[in-house]
Amino acid sequence: MKETKNIDTENTIVADTVKETSERGVKLTQPIERGGEKITYVEITGAIEQAGSLRDLSLSDVLNLKAEAMFTLLSRVTSPRLDEVTIKKMASRDFIQLCVVAVNFLSGADSGGKNEQATEA
Repeated sequence: MKETKNIDTENTIVADTVKETSERGVKLTQPIERGGEKITYVEITGAIEQAGSLRDLSLSDVLNLKAEAMFTLLSRVTSPRLDEVTIKKMASRDFIQLCVVAVNFLSGADSGGKNEQATEA
């Protein structure tokens, strides 16, 4: 679990890191009830590794966390499988954390690192 640093900007708390997440999942602050079961943890599946999970989506919309793009993407790559209606009913905090986990996976751990030319110089 990562520690969360918060920045207070005009009454808005911005999470610097995602609390209560693993590399691929989110422990929900507000469990989802579906068909008599209570979902407390949602994970991003290996389906996100396939380019097909991004079909008909703008990559820039996904990387900028546009809600409509994320509703579609998350409905394709979550376990347990969540449909768009369920995702739209999620607590905002849980939705945002799940989006961050998905985008962090897509952008890779080396995102922002030096390229080969920069390391040779």
